[in-house]
Amino acid sequence: MQPKRRIQMSDISQLPQNVQERIARLQQLQNTMQQLLAQRQRLEAEKTETERALTTLNETTEGAKIYKSVGAVLVEKDKATVIKELTDRKDFLEMRAKVLEKQEEKTKEKLQGLQETLQKELGLTQKQG
Repeated sequence: MQPKRRIQMSDISQLPQNVQERIARLQQLQNTMQQLLAQRQRLEAEKTETERALTTLNETTEGAKIYKSVGAVLVEKDKATVIKELTDRKDFLEMRAKVLEKQEEKTKEKLQGLQETLQKELGLTQKQG
């Protein structure tokens, strides 16, 4: 039994067309997964920041002046209004995170399936060659 050898990038053009297409699809799925993970990290960071702002607002006394950043300007706002806006934003971020998590799961399943298919095909291709 011969040891398995790794396929080099220069070898790809020698593979059957359908295998080349699967490798390209695998690379697309890997890029998609990286993008999804980056989006989720940004969402988590914004959610943490929003939660911290809500905690701070809940600790402020009634009647304290509250300012909200609107672009490059700070605008005075009612505390209850800002709390409502931040709570709505947090809810949206949590919902969006769940959607991204489902997309990640689906992408991961596709990646695993495609990797298994490629490993079988490449194993067969190597034995024939």
